[in-house]
Amino acid sequence: MNTDIRVKLIRYICVLILAHVAFVHKAVAQQPVIYKNGGNVVLGEHVAILEDSTNRLTINEVLTNKNFAASGNEVPNLKLSKSSFWLRFSIKNQSAYNHLLLSLEYPTLSVCDFYRPENHTYKLTRFTDTSGFYKRKYKHQDFIFDINLPKDSAATYYIKVESSEQMILPLILSTEQQTAESLLAKNLFWGILIGLILVMILYNLFVYLSTKDVSYLYYVLYTTFIGLTQTTLSGYTFHYLFYNHPWLFKKAIVVFPGLAGVAAVLFVSKFLHTKQRTPKLHKFFGVVIILYSTAIILRLLGYNHASYRMIDISALCVTGSIYAAALITSAQGYRPARFFLLAWTIFLGGLVLFVLRNLGVLPYNVYTNYTMQVGTAFEITLLSLALADKINIFKAEKEKSQEETLLAVKENERIVREQNVVLEARVSERTLELRQSNQELNQTLEELKQAQTQLVEAEKMASLGQLTAGIAHEINNPINFVTSNINPLRRDIEMVLDTLKTVEEIGISELPIAEKQKQIQDYKDELDFDYLTLEINHLMKGITEGANRTAEIVKGLRIFSRLDEDDLKRADVNEGLDSTLVIANNLIGKIRVEKQYGDLPFIECYAGKLNQVFLNIISNAVYAVKKRFGDSADGKLEIVTTHDQQNVYIKIKDNGTGMSVETQRKMFDPFFTTKDVGEGTGLGMSIAYNTIKKHQGQIRVESVLNEGTEFTLVIPINFDPRQT
Repeated sequence: MNTDIRVKLIRYICVLILAHVAFVHKAVAQQPVIYKNGGNVVLGEHVAILEDSTNRLTINEVLTNKNFAASGNEVPNLKLSKSSFWLRFSIKNQSAYNHLLLSLEYPTLSVCDFYRPENHTYKLTRFTDTSGFYKRKYKHQDFIFDINLPKDSAATYYIKVESSEQMILPLILSTEQQTAESLLAKNLFWGILIGLILVMILYNLFVYLSTKDVSYLYYVLYTTFIGLTQTTLSGYTFHYLFYNHPWLFKKAIVVFPGLAGVAAVLFVSKFLHTKQRTPKLHKFFGVVIILYSTAIILRLLGYNHASYRMIDISALCVTGSIYAAALITSAQGYRPARFFLLAWTIFLGGLVLFVLRNLGVLPYNVYTNYTMQVGTAFEITLLSLALADKINIFKAEKEKSQEETLLAVKENERIVREQNVVLEARVSERTLELRQSNQELNQTLEELKQAQTQLVEAEKMASLGQLTAGIAHEINNPINFVTSNINPLRRDIEMVLDTLKTVEEIGISELPIAEKQKQIQDYKDELDFDYLTLEINHLMKGITEGANRTAEIVKGLRIFSRLDEDDLKRADVNEGLDSTLVIANNLIGKIRVEKQYGDLPFIECYAGKLNQVFLNIISNAVYAVKKRFGDSADGKLEIVTTHDQQNVYIKIKDNGTGMSVETQRKMFDPFFTTKDVGEGTGLGMSIAYNTIKKHQGQIRVESVLNEGTEFTLVIPINFDPRQT
């Protein structure tokens, strides 16, 4: 037999086999479900399925449609699709019951239309994801329909379903009593499971509040959301939480699993220390969280099919990555990982059995219906035990640490006792040495204080020495006014007295009045009496001006010196500046002084010491100006005073030589000076800095070489004794 004939024969046999299988499936689908007395009958293998990709077929169009195909499974498992699916099945009642119930145990359908034959037409019973729970005849989350079928009669029924999730459609036919018993058993099972979940949540929440270990909080969140996920997929949240808000139930179908996945990742990463033990998987966990978050966002935005597909992808990623992390950390010898691995293995086993049931590999019965839920119960229980074991590990580690600490303490006590003897001897020796050193330091400190006082006094004497000649000159000028006018004034007064005597003699003579007047007038003309009077007034005015100028200088000296300078008192800054300018007037010479005084409040200060600061800065400014301009009249000195609520500000600006950056850094150092030898001690600015610091103020300096310098003194209005 040649190759072509063999190929044709094989094709023919395959066609015959496929035709036979199709015929058998079609025959099974065409055969009615025969219901006899008692029991629950699963209709899956007798169901024919039609996919409506247009979502527009009506019941009348479906009745004549020839494209139905047998499901071939005990439980029809439809793909994730936007299409509508029509289910067709026939029932023949050979039981003693005329009223049966058909249960569709898949509560997450978006649309479930049940068509039953009645009076040569089909009546519709509709359930949608927009109708509230209270509208249902049978108050249960599963879809339950009435089958009114007399004995020995048969009928064909149609169900139209739509969903944004993959549809698994277990159709159960039974009597009212058997349905009630099945629902009661189901509710009892779920009650036990929910009770177990609540116990685990409350127990571990209490442990978290006691230990503050975030692992327990993540476990509580994971258990809470995994419980909500299971109850949502079984419809209990629609029954008891969202009964008037079915749209929330549809969102929860993806939101709760998404949150459970995120909580699982957080719990595993913390419990298994994946950041340290499996760093690559730990980074991948971040991707998983993003996938779950994307699924949640898609569902909230209304992309139902995309969110369901995304939650499937996320579940595969998280399952594999968590199992891998558990295997690796368990292999590393981390004891809690073994409990976790056992718990996760049981959960995966239940999940696999659940999937095998949905695929039709395992039968649909009471044992296979709850494999995933039982696996979840074992998982959360074992995880709770793992967390409890973690406490035992911590306790053992703590006891071991305490034991080691106790041994260390005892050893330290022994060492301390041995060292005390040595230390006491050394302490005695060091105490004697310290006493001697302390005496030497006290003596040195006293000498330093005396030296500091002498240096300060030396700086004052140096400043006063520079000003002595100027002050003497200032006082000598007005005194010369007085002394130079005394002799002319004495001469003029004697002439006036002689005139009075002559007038008296003429007045008492016996000459006629006209003659007397003529002699007096002639005498006055001879003396030039009018000029004499004018000269006396001029001399008196000069003496008065000299005396006033002398008094002003003396007043300035008194204000500047401030004999009470060691007392903290309120003083006028503007008055202190004026007195300083009086003292420094001879130094200033031709330099133009511009004053802009603000209306300052009196400040609490050491007035005499503050005046010394003004004198030091003004003296340096005058020196810098004269060094740049010599005796010309181009030099300028500006003094500006202002204030705010806390401080007064004194700005003293010159257009002298300015300072380099290096000079500005050293200007407040003791004994630093840029003046020639014999012209300065180098203590003026150091004393000024310490004086302003003593006043709790600041000195700010801005200087540009060959352009000038500006000093800004910031002095608090009120002295705070707490900062001393």
